[in-house]
This record gives sequence, structure tokens and C-alpha cells, in this order.
Amino acid sequence: MAATNDRTVTVFGGTGFLGRRIVRHLRAGGIPVRIATRHPDRGHRLFGPDDPQLQSVGANIRDERSVADALAGAYGVVNAVSLYVEHEEETFHSVHVDAAQRVATQALRADVNRLIHISGIGADAASQSLYIRKRGEGELAVRAAFVEALIIRPAVMFGPDDAFLATILKLLRQLPIYPMFGRGRTRLQPAYVEDVAEAIGRTMQRVETPSTIFEFGGPRVYSYEEFLRAVAHQAGLAPRLIPIPFAVWHALARASEMFPSPLLTRNQVELMQIDTVSSPEMSGFVELGISPHSVEAILQKMLSNCG
Repeated sequence: MAATNDRTVTVFGGTGFLGRRIVRHLRAGGIPVRIATRHPDRGHRLFGPDDPQLQSVGANIRDERSVADALAGAYGVVNAVSLYVEHEEETFHSVHVDAAQRVATQALRADVNRLIHISGIGADAASQSLYIRKRGEGELAVRAAFVEALIIRPAVMFGPDDAFLATILKLLRQLPIYPMFGRGRTRLQPAYVEDVAEAIGRTMQRVETPSTIFEFGGPRVYSYEEFLRAVAHQAGLAPRLIPIPFAVWHALARASEMFPSPLLTRNQVELMQIDTVSSPEMSGFVELGISPHSVEAILQKMLSNCG
């Protein structure tokens, strides 16, 4: 694949929930973008064929040659590929460790100037949670291959068409009695997906960055119960929240995992037992000049659009 522009940025996972927003923010900043995806036709459908500075190319992050081709001539790369439920050969290790290392290794060989790796708050190679452990191992693998890689750790992200806030809202509307994970004390700091995408765009464009690790959390830290009540209040709902012990959730998840497309996994239950709050010692939205949007403000827009 020939080089297109000395400032072209390749975005792996550029058609996903976060990835497609990263693409839009990069293009809004005048940066040529090459979307690397297993389904290039999806990129054409999402962004249209009329932008000469936007390519959508076929690439499999598990294949070294296609990764190398997608990086040829690129100035920067963003790895926004993620996996939340393991399926056959697609495991947390294959995606978050092996593939992440592959992108970093090929980026170094291609003489890419800047690599941004999307991880998550709480990533820890010593965690008991398989998902969080592989996120942490992925960061270490990327850093080992590309020393100056920038690590981005968003909190749980929300926005239109998400799998988080929209799902909770749907369940709150359907269930007069809402079963909570544990006693609802797990702390979270949801971040608006557009804010995260804008931050990544700014990080890519900056000549120098204030840090090599960024943690992006929203303007408020909630307990899980506080979050449910805030969402319900915005939607004009008054559900009865019932604490359900985590042991029960793990048993339900174990049963659910017997089906081809489980509604709940033990990994998801484990994640609900761990606080995901940004560290005050880490750079974040403030250092990039971004005032993050609140859940309440975005939820109001989402509700008004639905209405």
C-alpha cells in the first residue's frame, strides 16, 4: 500500500463505538485517516465515499502482513480494537495482548511517529480479573515493543448507541424492581465517548504531550446505586433497587455462559466488583483543555431525541 500523506493516521477498530468517533475528530482536525478494519465496506457506509482524505482498508489485527500494510507510510496509529466477551479464537489474550503487541511492533518497523493504545482504567497485569489482567499485560507488551507509546485509559464510556447507558435505561423502564450488583457500592466515573475521542484527537495532534499515560473519567464519581438513581431520575422513573449478592450473579453468569451468546458473563460480574475511577496523579481531560460532559446532560439529549 503506497503512502498517502506524511500525516496520515491509521485507526485500527475505526468503525467501532469509540473508533468511529476518533476518526471523525481526526478528520475534523484536518488529519488524513486510514481506517483499518476487517469490514472495509462498513467504513464506507459509515463515512461515505466522498472524502478523499479518508480511506477504509481491509486489515486483520491478528495477521502481521495486513497490519504492516495498513501502517505503510502512516505518521500515527491508534489501536482502538477491543473485546468484551471471548468467543472461540477471539480471546482477551489474543486481542488485548498479542494483537496489541503486533500493532506496536509493526508500528516501530514502519517508523510511525506516534502510537496511541486504548486500554482502560484499572488495567493491571496482577489483577484476578482475566479481562483487567489482559488489559494490563497488553499495556506492558505495547510499551516493550514501542517505548514511547501513549496509553489511553478511559472509564466506562457512554453515549448514543452504547451498550452501557442505553442498556441500563432500557432495563430500568422494563423492570419495576431492578436487581443491583451487590449493594451498589462499586464506584464508577463514566466518560462521554465524544470527549474521549476528542482527547485522543488532541493527543495525536500535539507536538508534545504532558504524559505517556492518560486516564479519562467524567466530571462525577458515582456509586453504582447513585448512578442508577441518577439515570432513573432523568428518565422520570422510580424503580425499586434490590441488592443481589455477587455470589448469585456469578452463579447466574456461569449458567448463562453455557449458551452460545450469553446475556451475562463471569467476567462482566467481576468488572462490577472493581472501582473504575481515574487517578488524580494521572493526566486527563484537564491537561488537554477539555471539560467533560456529565451523564445527566447527555442523557437529557438522548431522551429528547428518543421522544
